[in-house]
Amino acid sequence: MSARGNGRPLVEVRDVRKHFPLRGGMFSGTRGSVKAVDGVSLAIDAGETVGLVGESGCGKSTLGRVMLRLLEPTAGDILFEGRSLLALKPRELRALRREMQIVFQDPYGSLNPRMRVGSIIAEGLVIHRIGQRIERQARVRELLELVGLPAAAAARYPHEFSGGQRQRIGIARALAVRPRFVVADEAVSALDVSIQAQILNLLQDLRTRLGLTMLFIAHDLRIIEHLSDRVAIMYLGRIVESAPREEIYSDPRHPYTRALLSAVPIPDPRQRKSRMELGGELPSPVRPPSGCAFHPRCPYVEDICRTVVPPLIEGRGRHAVACHVFPAEAASKE
Repeated sequence: MSARGNGRPLVEVRDVRKHFPLRGGMFSGTRGSVKAVDGVSLAIDAGETVGLVGESGCGKSTLGRVMLRLLEPTAGDILFEGRSLLALKPRELRALRREMQIVFQDPYGSLNPRMRVGSIIAEGLVIHRIGQRIERQARVRELLELVGLPAAAAARYPHEFSGGQRQRIGIARALAVRPRFVVADEAVSALDVSIQAQILNLLQDLRTRLGLTMLFIAHDLRIIEHLSDRVAIMYLGRIVESAPREEIYSDPRHPYTRALLSAVPIPDPRQRKSRMELGGELPSPVRPPSGCAFHPRCPYVEDICRTVVPPLIEGRGRHAVACHVFPAEAASKE
């Protein structure tokens, strides 16, 4: 499912599942589970940015944390350069964490209010014992300049900055240990629209300058259009469509992808577009529907959709779709 096809992926998950047990009370034990991620396989090449899109509650943030092994998967495997993260000893995993970092959604809650900005950014350097104090201070100044903040910001506290500036600090912290893979988990969703554009431009510039591999998680297809090389659409714990960016926007196959695209606003008020209305709400991951999880809301539902889970099948142009009604176009046999 890689767009670049340059050999072994940098990061890969294979049939990953993450179920959270539901407990009824002190003596009643477990009464079910939340199937946040329910059988996802995804590979990301070095230098590639994959946009992961879906409604709130579909499991995309959980998948991002599982890929970094911040959450332990219930089943499946996670690989970094072909090495299983689940097979690593604690010391080996700690060393590998320098290669993988995360930018969190909330620029207010993700920074320690009692620490100065310089200490926040340098924390990873201290944990991994990178450089001496003077070298760390120099690295902090370099990172602040890289994300568009003055060196004097190192002496200030998070509450002295705006939301956009705090997110720049969070990005600087993630880049401090020179990672190769970064998960940006809804990194702009809590920001004003004008600030969103600035942060997206910054991430675009950083991934080019630093050669970053990135998983960019969002709920808005408009946000990731110019940042991603490839787009994966997630619904109720599963990926239902995955393709190079141009394919997703020009030839969406899955009805859910079409619905998401139809909801993207057009900036010109003189233009009109037909919108695909979805009935109902996102089903509960505790009791997902049988067959295709999207079938209760799908306007094209057929009998097979209610009983058989559609597999994610890759077709022409590395365009993968999990749909009985609108499957991926067959790949050329040449």
